[in-house]
Amino acid sequence: MRKIVIALSVLALLTSCVSKKKYTDLEARNKETQDLLNSATVKLNSCLEEKAGLSATVAGLKEHNQTLINTSKDMTVLTTKGAENIEKALESIKEKDLKISRMQDALTKKDSVTLAVVTSLKSAVGISDPDIEINVEKGVVFISIADKLLFKTGSYDVTDRAKGVLAKVAKVVNDKPDFECMVEGHTDNVPYNGSGILLDNWDLSVKRSTSIIRVLTNQLGVKPEQLIAAGRSSYVPLVANDSAENRARNRRTRIVVLPKIDQFYDMIEKEMKKQQK
Repeated sequence: MRKIVIALSVLALLTSCVSKKKYTDLEARNKETQDLLNSATVKLNSCLEEKAGLSATVAGLKEHNQTLINTSKDMTVLTTKGAENIEKALESIKEKDLKISRMQDALTKKDSVTLAVVTSLKSAVGISDPDIEINVEKGVVFISIADKLLFKTGSYDVTDRAKGVLAKVAKVVNDKPDFECMVEGHTDNVPYNGSGILLDNWDLSVKRSTSIIRVLTNQLGVKPEQLIAAGRSSYVPLVANDSAENRARNRRTRIVVLPKIDQFYDMIEKEMKKQQK
């Protein structure tokens, strides 16, 4: 029996390490994508300003040529130079419009995917339950579920009530097979004092994550390759752990829904390279 407990302890620790690496890689990827989108937004604003300037130039050239027509009755056509200038300005505006359109399409598609996910989740999970929160931060959808809906105090066994909520989440995930979901376990700052294979709140947060993942995969049909297990212990609190109420808020599980945005990333990257030539 002792050998079995030791083996489970080693397995739990290995699972935590692997999850932490996946989580770190995912955070780096998300930051890289966000930085690129921010850069694209700056470029977009710059292009809009240039377009406004070129539009003003065209208006000025048109007004100048109209003045020449009015003051010279013999002039029946625009001067060659004026016409060439207008043509160049119009071509430049057309080129800027195309670049702006491409970047706007990429950003709009990403926003549309995020909005669709939020709408589906709110429709499936419901927004009337104060213990379930759905929000968006930097293009990523977060579902935060209070600890009391999922586990008993100090336990990582998923309650029957939680399975009903997770079934709704699983339905949305199953409808989006190209999405990834990271299940984050969070605890309060009260030290774990239970017995068994768990040593501290780090172990408890990771074990709660893997327990939920097992329900999603074994009972609700979610593909294992879509899921990532992560534990944050007590180090990312929502509020200060200075009261029983606040500690209850901090004990939660957060499901992070991550759309595949590779196509948007590639689209923006290609457009940025074109502008650098």
